[in-house]
Amino acid sequence: MRFIIDADLPRSVAGVIEQYGHEAVDVRDIGMSSSSDEDIAAFALKEGLCLLTADLGFGDVRRYPPNEYHGIVVLRLPRHAAMSFIEQLLSSFLREAESLPNLPGALAIVESGRVRFRKG
Repeated sequence: MRFIIDADLPRSVAGVIEQYGHEAVDVRDIGMSSSSDEDIAAFALKEGLCLLTADLGFGDVRRYPPNEYHGIVVLRLPRHAAMSFIEQLLSSFLREAESLPNLPGALAIVESGRVRFRKG
């Protein structure tokens, strides 16, 4: 699977994604660090990338209908989450065998101890 990482997550999450055999593109590496959410979502759609973010705005299914995307993953993080917590949360999500096949056309809200999927 191919992911685009939003600028609100640490750069180290790319390494976590790659550890599980997936590809990762960071918005900061492609000149989109200050791009609007709409531009990032459009790029993800055009390039066939699953969007990975901590921005709860991407969980608004009216603005970003999941069925139009190759997956949207929103990490719900505590206010001052440490990088190690974020990496661990993402790692547990990627390790789940059922998670990734369900992503295309879905929104996944990932929290500590729980993942919720919403299709179309």
